[in-house]
Amino acid sequence: MTQWYIIETDAEYRKAIARYEEIREAVKGSLEYREWLLLAQLISDYEKKNYSLPEVDPVEMIKIRMEDFGYSAKDLAREYGDKGTVSKVLNYKQALSLTMIRKFSKLLRIPADALTKEYQLQQ
Repeated sequence: MTQWYIIETDAEYRKAIARYEEIREAVKGSLEYREWLLLAQLISDYEKKNYSLPEVDPVEMIKIRMEDFGYSAKDLAREYGDKGTVSKVLNYKQALSLTMIRKFSKLLRIPADALTKEYQLQQ
């Protein structure tokens, strides 16, 4: 297992992201799971220090982070459990639920408060 330290460079950040993705489905309680939790914190700290979130609505924020991590709507549906609802949310037909906010915040490393902002749905 790699020993992790405070992330200070973009190269270290990219390495941490790659490892995070590699072990994101680690079994809770395992060493890999503990490494995953540590990486989530280190990555979050680096992003807070070096990147500001764009001023966009929650759905657009989700789409941006999906692109950042190479996720598809199918990946979000796997996390949430309902492909139809995810599709409706991504197409502004349905609002984010509290459960979605919690799950997508964790998966996409978006602060939950950024996903609670009001936005317009399409009729």
